Amino acid sequence: MKNKILIFDTTLRDGEQSPGASMDIREKLEMARQLERLNVDVIEAGFPIASVGDFEAVKLVAKEMKKPIVCGLSRALKKDIDRALEALHFAKHPRIHIFLATSKIHMQYKLKKAESEIIKIARESVAYARKHIKDIEFSPEDASRTEPEFLKEVVEAVIDAGATTVNIPDTVGYAIPEKYGALIKYLKDNVRNIDRAVISVHCHNDLGLAVANSVSAIANGAGQVECTVNGIGERAGNASLEEIVMILKTRNDIFKDYYTGINAKEIHRSSRLVSQITGISVQPNKAIVGANAFAHESGIHQDGVLKERTTYEIMSPESIGLTENKLVLGKHSGRHAFKNKLEEMGFKLSDADLDKAFERFKELADKKKTVYDEDIQAIISDEIANVPETYMLEYLSVSSGTKTVPTATVRLKKGDDVVEDAACGDGPVDAACKTIDRITGIKGKLSSFSLRAVTSGKDAIGEVFVRVDSEGLTVSGRGASTDIIEASAKAYVNAINHLLYMKGRKIAKKPSSMCE
Repeated sequence: MKNKILIFDTTLRDGEQSPGASMDIREKLEMARQLERLNVDVIEAGFPIASVGDFEAVKLVAKEMKKPIVCGLSRALKKDIDRALEALHFAKHPRIHIFLATSKIHMQYKLKKAESEIIKIARESVAYARKHIKDIEFSPEDASRTEPEFLKEVVEAVIDAGATTVNIPDTVGYAIPEKYGALIKYLKDNVRNIDRAVISVHCHNDLGLAVANSVSAIANGAGQVECTVNGIGERAGNASLEEIVMILKTRNDIFKDYYTGINAKEIHRSSRLVSQITGISVQPNKAIVGANAFAHESGIHQDGVLKERTTYEIMSPESIGLTENKLVLGKHSGRHAFKNKLEEMGFKLSDADLDKAFERFKELADKKKTVYDEDIQAIISDEIANVPETYMLEYLSVSSGTKTVPTATVRLKKGDDVVEDAACGDGPVDAACKTIDRITGIKGKLSSFSLRAVTSGKDAIGEVFVRVDSEGLTVSGRGASTDIIEASAKAYVNAINHLLYMKGRKIAKKPSSMCE
């Protein structure tokens, strides 16, 4: 009988801890919808005690998700547990994830507590949560550097208290596959009540071994893997969901006793959406979802693939949902046809967002001969990422050349007011940003700028992602257009709107002790 390996996706929580990868509520909800289409078993939606935004995001995701378990993270504190329980109140399948460090280095320098105190806190926190919820996961943080005998005691104690899943995190990516697999086997063989809980693993990629460690754990008794789309996450990232899933699927000769419930044909779309929302591009040589993953330049390789694909491809592009589908719609297509196409692609928009997206589509259809699904995804991502539009770009004109001082004229709309100004800069993008600064009265520093083509061709949509620093805050912005200067200006205005939105809310600092 085959064993199902549960896929616990933490893109919305640990993945969001990637520097600059912060997601707002709407982005988290759209990503959660895609994770549901991907058919993950568990969605860790956030850390409710961390901020008002995180609490609202977990609450919104919990309300909408029908199939997956929705999980909220919590320290081993009653106030954290209560906040998580409140956020998960409307979830159809709620889970609370409690963590507490157990390694000597964490106990000595971070917690300043003895082993007996750690066991007591762990047991009591789980027992408290168990009074209110049945599905409880417990993580002994930095488990891979915890003494095995003590780790065994902690795991036994939390299972006795009511934990249904015990996660063994390699928090700092220190483990190697052989030793990590042996640790999982040790727990499987020696924890007296282990049959009452699922063993989970959560591996970080500091030594590039997160996926290898996760797979070794599966082979030694782990029943759940915690991972993120594209492997994003703190520092060097987490174990990559797509790699783990496709290893089990492709190397079925070795892992014949294991399977996942993942809809692999949604992998490519999930990867694209994470990249679009966070602005973190996937490296071209990234396994499974990189641009070069199914590319063949060598003449020998090309000849082999043309004769028989499996000579140089161990999986097909179609198996992860990578196709050349084109959107069979044009500038004469109506709103109803556009809406149907979006539903086929898995997007669910409000009437207001649909109207805005349709208007963008019509503008694009006037500029491009062929509109691809990827173009539509860029438009939708642009719309769902929008914070309230305090300012909206109405007009942009740029003068630039080898012997011309770059100058930009910008017209922004704010409510019923329209303001126009012009400024010079080191280049057309700099000039546009400086003009926007003059109009808004906000001086932003562009700390990061990236541009990528969404599709091929000279008329491809350019997608720009910026990171802007201002008054101690760092915000991100995104814009898309067939004109890369316009896309840059849109991205910068989006960042300014994001900055104003954050200033208008209470910005709570996340607790320093985070489970990874």
